[in-house]
Amino acid sequence: MLVPREMLSNFGSAIGGLAVIWVMLPRWQQYLPPQIRDLVDRCINKLVNLFYPYVMIVFSEFEGERLARSATYLAIQSYLKEHATLRARRLKAETVKDSQSPIFSMGDNEEVTDTFEGVKVWWASRKIPRNVSLSLHPMTEDRRFYELVFHRRHRQLIMQSYVKHVLTEGKAIAHKNRQQKLYANNPSEYWSHVAFEHPANFETLAMDPNKKRDILNDLTKFRDGKEYYAKIGKPWKRGYLLYGPPGTGKSTMIAAMANFLNYDVYDLELTAVKDNTKLKKLLIETSSRSIIMIEDIDCSLDLTGQRKKKEKDDDDDDDDSDENDDPSKKMVKEEKAGSKVTLSGLLNFIDGIWSACGGERIIIFTTNHVDKLDPALIRGGRMDKHIEMSYCCFEAFKVLARNYLDIQDHLLFETISRLLDETNMTPADVTENLMPKSDDKDAETCLRNLIEALEAAKKEARKKKEKESRAQAKEGREKKVNEEEEEGKESGTSAKEAKENGDVGGGVAAKEVGENGVCSCRR
Repeated sequence: MLVPREMLSNFGSAIGGLAVIWVMLPRWQQYLPPQIRDLVDRCINKLVNLFYPYVMIVFSEFEGERLARSATYLAIQSYLKEHATLRARRLKAETVKDSQSPIFSMGDNEEVTDTFEGVKVWWASRKIPRNVSLSLHPMTEDRRFYELVFHRRHRQLIMQSYVKHVLTEGKAIAHKNRQQKLYANNPSEYWSHVAFEHPANFETLAMDPNKKRDILNDLTKFRDGKEYYAKIGKPWKRGYLLYGPPGTGKSTMIAAMANFLNYDVYDLELTAVKDNTKLKKLLIETSSRSIIMIEDIDCSLDLTGQRKKKEKDDDDDDDDSDENDDPSKKMVKEEKAGSKVTLSGLLNFIDGIWSACGGERIIIFTTNHVDKLDPALIRGGRMDKHIEMSYCCFEAFKVLARNYLDIQDHLLFETISRLLDETNMTPADVTENLMPKSDDKDAETCLRNLIEALEAAKKEARKKKEKESRAQAKEGREKKVNEEEEEGKESGTSAKEAKENGDVGGGVAAKEVGENGVCSCRR
């Protein structure tokens, strides 16, 4: 009987022999026929599976026939950057397009561990060298892939829960770290973009705190409402209508929304869209997690008039022949024609079948004259939330004072509060007076400038009101005079008619009496 020392010695010799065979096997395989080589590979795999209790999943960097970069690979890369790479010894820094900072990923052949619900898994970064052989489609760069290894007893947990968790969190991390974009449509009917770097946020937004809190809660509920929208059977989108006088911060509000949600912004210019088909094409090309804004929609197109009966064309056949001879008139006519986008096409753009393409999308309209918009355009379900951007109130002023002057309170605040209640001034005008124009102007100087501007605005508003009152009174007097003249004319006409009728009637009556009298005498 073998003693334990001899058993260990024999076991070590067997392991060493297997290792030699394993190392030499790839060299021997090139001398074996393909059938025997496949048979050997199958036998080795079966032998390994008997003693190797782990499962491996491979995630390639490129996929598909055209070898597009895999979104799954990028999500895993972002996840490992945030979690597992903190324990890696070799890291690789890469500058990725649309990312605000370099992405640190695991170096080639580096291995790290991760834990999910108490289960330990292993991640490894691998690389396939470039193919140097002659081929119609040679590899232009090394191909990389990730290996996920776990014990086979946890197969269901890893494949159904852990991989989904990694992809979801990885996409969220990538979205958080990416560079936001500002898109604009052009006459070529496609989107072009630049980096979106507007610094606006809700902390510096001049607005009543209660209204601001309500908007933030609404945006948060929308952003986290994927399952809710799926449950109620509605597309994951929301419409906002921002209305108010110029200078009240409508564009700044859109920028603050985009920064709060970390969404891209699409600035849609309707006058540059040829027709409804092109408008639909632009919608399809927008990405999820984005804001589509149409500013000054009441000025973009004559959308309200399209619901009324159209008048006759301005040009008759005779005029058409003259205009065709004049190139300048023809050009003016073409400019007048402009975009052929209709109200029906815009309504389908907002909440038609095609509006459900993609998800997590916000549509915002801005206008200075909400009463000019067609009710069908701004009803609930299209513009879900109406936000009035009003004149500057005292609470909004305190935000501006903190932003521009770094003060929380001042003796002049009481005067400013009274003046803001008595007159209307937009946040843009308040900001202009609060901003120091030179280094020698302190906070008190800026506040006094604002008080002077408010008093001047109050005086101007009073003069304007008096002027309007005088104009209305004058118009009323003129209207009364005109009415009296009309009444006089009508009464004069009636008297004349009565006189004429009286003369005619009297003559006829006298004639009849005379005739009757003659007849009676004769009788």
